[in-house]
Amino acid sequence: MRVCVLGAGIVGLATAWQLLQDGHALTVIDRAAPGAGASGGNGAQLSYSYVQPLADPSIWKQLPKLLLAADSPLKLRPRLDPLQWRWGIEFMAACNAQTSRESTAALLTLAAASRLGFEAMRAEIAPDCDFSATGKLVLYQNAQGLEGARRQVELQRRMGSEQTLVTPAECVAIEPALAGYQARIAGAVHTPSECAADCLKVCLALEQALRARGVRFLLGTEVQGFDIRQNRVAAVRTGDGGTVEADAFVMALGTASHRLGRKLGSSLPVYPLKGYSITLEVDEAVGAAPRVSVTDSARKVVFARIGSRLRVAGMAELVGEDTRIPADRIETLAAATRAVFPQIKRFDDPSPWTGMRPATPTGLPIIGRRAAAPANMLFNTGHGALGFTLAFGSAQRIAETLRA
Repeated sequence: MRVCVLGAGIVGLATAWQLLQDGHALTVIDRAAPGAGASGGNGAQLSYSYVQPLADPSIWKQLPKLLLAADSPLKLRPRLDPLQWRWGIEFMAACNAQTSRESTAALLTLAAASRLGFEAMRAEIAPDCDFSATGKLVLYQNAQGLEGARRQVELQRRMGSEQTLVTPAECVAIEPALAGYQARIAGAVHTPSECAADCLKVCLALEQALRARGVRFLLGTEVQGFDIRQNRVAAVRTGDGGTVEADAFVMALGTASHRLGRKLGSSLPVYPLKGYSITLEVDEAVGAAPRVSVTDSARKVVFARIGSRLRVAGMAELVGEDTRIPADRIETLAAATRAVFPQIKRFDDPSPWTGMRPATPTGLPIIGRRAAAPANMLFNTGHGALGFTLAFGSAQRIAETLRA
């Protein structure tokens, strides 16, 4: 079958890789280079076993601080945008215990499949992507946060995850670079099986491997619309006036999926959650910088070691497609790094980055067909901050749908 994948981020490339295993003839289209969007500078964590969705009951108590504090990791800039308001209302409606439990179960199942898919890809093409499997610590600063973590760990334990709650001293034993921050830690969740990698390097390696196996890439090519005949997409129309025909199409265009989905009669609840990152060169000495991935739950900042660099990422802003990088947001990440890992000194070239993470209100990605859309258009979008983690699992579901 001829399949056209729209999008060359990690989700689109993983989809192309999985479909190639099934023998499809593939074309990948993207307006930019592989990994140039939300994939390029993401948090680098592969969080297969700790997938608590952003839509959680605890948001209600945190909301005033999250919205009003100057250094809040969550920022809302109201716009004359019906999608923003609808998304926000649906997000708050999803912040209840039952929805959070259901989302957690679905995400864990998808993440488990994704781990297997990612490992199979690594075994075949051995990408040079600074991969590590050193585990993850999620830090909590107070007893209230730790109690919420205890409930989440118990929920995830019943679903098959292996995690433990650890003391501040145990945190430092696991990750010596946390010694200077021990007094601020009430406890943490330790997941030994978690991994990290440079997502951009994975994207570039996948592009190379896919090209070598005959996949056609149309980069610098923007999707403008569709030729629809008898409720099927016959071709996509591109910005240069050309068309690309295929038997089936997969939309993995991140935040652009909503706009293009409407052209197909389907309103996708996907809105950009703007995030930021910095990437720092670090000392290789033991204890100078973390080797275990770390998430500071209070600051909503993640730290992941990728080779000789430390990726620091975080924040979620509902501000539309705003690609500016305010200096104060980068300073917030730098300040978080200095606080948690005071021995890190090199901030002269932090490589500031921003990306628009395509998120649904519940945190569950949209995978497969949509009732109102043409039958041969499949969607693979809305992964939020878990795109890297879930990419290969959602790709497998797309492949299964095409096999049916």
